[in-house]
Order: sequence, then structure tokens, then C-alpha cells
Amino acid sequence: MGDITGFLKIKRKEAGNRPVNERIYDFSEVEQVLNSEDRMLQASRCMDCGIPFCHWSCPVDNLIPEWNDLLYKGEWKAAYERLISTNNFPEFTGRICPAPCEHGCVLNINREPVTIRENEVAITEKAFSEGYIIPQPPLKRSGKKVAVIGSGPAGMAAADMLNKAGHLVTIFEKDQKAGGLLTFGIPDFKLSKAVVDRRLKLMIKEGVIIQTDAHVGQNISSSEIIENYDAVCIATGAGHPRSLNIEGNDLKGIYFAMDFLTNQNKVTSGIIQYDENEISAENKRVLVIGGGDTGSDCVGTAIRQRARSVVQIEILPKPPLEREAENPWPYYAKVLKTTTSHEEGCERYWGLSTVRFVGDGKILRGAEVEEVNWEYEENRSIMKAKTGTRRIIEADIVLLALGFGHPVLDGLLEELNLDLDSRKNIKIDGSYATSRHKIFAAGDAVNGASLVVNAIASGRKAAKEIDKFLKI
Repeated sequence: MGDITGFLKIKRKEAGNRPVNERIYDFSEVEQVLNSEDRMLQASRCMDCGIPFCHWSCPVDNLIPEWNDLLYKGEWKAAYERLISTNNFPEFTGRICPAPCEHGCVLNINREPVTIRENEVAITEKAFSEGYIIPQPPLKRSGKKVAVIGSGPAGMAAADMLNKAGHLVTIFEKDQKAGGLLTFGIPDFKLSKAVVDRRLKLMIKEGVIIQTDAHVGQNISSSEIIENYDAVCIATGAGHPRSLNIEGNDLKGIYFAMDFLTNQNKVTSGIIQYDENEISAENKRVLVIGGGDTGSDCVGTAIRQRARSVVQIEILPKPPLEREAENPWPYYAKVLKTTTSHEEGCERYWGLSTVRFVGDGKILRGAEVEEVNWEYEENRSIMKAKTGTRRIIEADIVLLALGFGHPVLDGLLEELNLDLDSRKNIKIDGSYATSRHKIFAAGDAVNGASLVVNAIASGRKAAKEIDKFLKI
């Protein structure tokens, strides 16, 4: 490292966020940026630790100490080249990744890790602004054609790698715009869609073909794809949302979180008009069920839509403020997470189970909840209700942010009749191949709902195996 004692001289400094009273009135990105000098100083905190647990913690195997060193020295272009060698889309992960690398950083033993995520996005944005990033189509084509079904992070990564290998790649996307979860699932205040579009345009200039409104299994038959392409990669994600099979779940006003977020993203991008949004929180009491990142995104979106009030509940107990003994460094810290959306105004409750929804006729009026305890019995956690704790949380809208179970089975997967695993995800072997010849799969459709960085890693690995298959 250029300065092996940098961490002793420089304190961790984050870029920070736009003021709450400003950002809640728009959907622009919340996070700010540091100037180049401060960013280089932050990179100097990356110590010569011997064993880079940050690298061990990163799903795409980012060479973090190497590009931090280059950043510290002001070699921005070289830093980007080192970064892009392992991660196709650092501008995405630098904005929305929960940064397991920082949890594994040796300096995190004292809760002062290097600002790895922010350094990553700073390097990438500098590369775009300085013109380091230009289209680089392959010099030679293989003559092989690959269809990638789904344009989320896994599909984009697979397509990018296969195109760079010289194959002619076509991405089929069922929606009006490409990007999958990045475009329609993540709010603009976390990830501007201009950032996604910028990368997609670069891929198109490099030779990737993108067809939108192309729903394979619906308006395009899977047999047509199989017949016309030498290999197929399914990267459709895990789109089957989890629901609550309880009394009142048919009341008007109960929606899946992703439908709510998608509608707002379509309004923000101009695909639909404001008054065409059928799921608006404006002047309504909002109850978000589910305490994860998707639930947090619903909180921030509802606040920007001028909700009257927002409550978020989670069935699991409240996480601790600091690591507990059974969750040591360098593993991901299971501690209380307060997002920028929570800072904007939200009541949060833990250890609450939803018993039933209540309404006036067919109109939702609230949810009956009760407190629960979690006890460890026979090597598993058991949920037990606390008597006398039932109460009603009044709500005009309930947003179910309970995660996703498996990929949508109707249409494409039904047509292909692929083998599924016990969780109804697509079953693959060690080479990412499915049960049918020349059909591969990657991302959440294989692994279940997970992080964007995991999807990118899966797409990269699948592409490597598809390239091997095409060269046989």
C-alpha cells in the first residue's frame, strides 16, 4: 500500500446524504459525493492487512486493496480497470450493495471500516466523466448466437461477458424497458435510472441486442428461442412474491411491495402518468409488513408520495445495536439497520405477527397484530404468541414486503418443463446447465431472491460456462 499507516492518520469520512427536508420532495438520489481529494484520503485508510477479508467477503471477488491503492495514488483510470476486471457494473453495486466487504474489513474490528462502497462508485463515476469508458466491441465474432431471457443484473452480466467473448447476444425483456429489478424494483432515490440506461446504452454500442416487450413464454414461444439460438441463459429472477394466507387478505388496499415500487418507478420514468398510478399512498395511512430493504424502499416511496403516516413491522425480534458473540467479525454483522428512508419519518416495530386484516365491507381498515417471542428449541427458532397483546394498526394501504419464493412458473418455465429444486427454483448442475440441452440459468431464478452483487456474480459464472459449451 502507498500509505500503510493511513488508517492511523485519517478517520472514516462518509459522503453523507442530502438533507431530509429537501430529499423527501423528489426522487433524486439521496447520497452525496466527496471531492476527489477526500476520496483519495479515504482510500489511504486501506491498510496492508496481509489477509484481505474484504476480498473474501465480496461475491464478485473485487480486488479491493489493489484499486484502493491506485485510487490513493490518484491513478483513477488504472483503479477503474482493476475494478471492472471483476465487476461488470460497479456503478450499481457502489450505490445499492450492502457492502459485505466493509463488514469484513479488518478495520471494522473497531467499527471504522474503509469506505469501500463509496470508493467503488467514485472510481466508476470518475471513469465515466473523464471519458475512460468507451464502447469496446469484440474484435472478432464467434458466429454463435446466445439468448439471455431477463435483463436484470444477472442477465446483464451474462450478456456482457458473452458479448465480450465474441458471441452475438440478444437480451429478451418482458417489460417496456431493460434493467429488470434495477429499473423497476429499486427506487430512483437509491439508484437513478439514468445510471442504468447509461450502462445499457454502452452494452448496445458494444453489440448486445436488447428486445423489450418480449415476454418469452407469452408473446414469444420458448421453442422459437431454442430453435434460433445456440445457447439460452434464463435470468428471469425470483418473481413469485410471498403472501399472507390469513383472514381478510382479499380486502381492497393490500398490495405486493414490488407492484407498489414498480408503479412509482414507471411514473418517475414517464412510462405512466401520475394520475394513472393505481397504487398511491398519498394522504393514506400506510402499513409496510416486512423489515428488509424492500420494506425500507416502500417507506421512502410512501413518504415521497405524501402518505399521512407510515408504519413498518417485522415478525423477527429487534436486532442488536452491536455484534453479538455468536456473530463475530469478519462475518456480516446482524445488527440494527436504519436506512435513509427510516430517517425520513417512520414508526418501526419488531416481534409483531399479523393475525388478520380488518375492513369495512371490502375496504381495508387495518391489520390485527400480536406480539411474539422467539425461543430456541431443538436446534431451531420457535415463534410463540404473547397472550393479551393483540391490537389493531389502522391502515388504508398494506404493502407486503415479505420477499420472493421462487421464479414465476407460468409461461416460460412451464413450457420448458425444466427440473426444479425443492424450493421451486431452476435446478442447475455445476456448469449452470439446466435439465435441458443448451439451456442454462443464473441469478435469483436459481438461487432465490438475493443481493444484486450475488446476481452479477452468478451471471458472470454462467457466462463462463456457456462460453465453454459454445466452444466444444
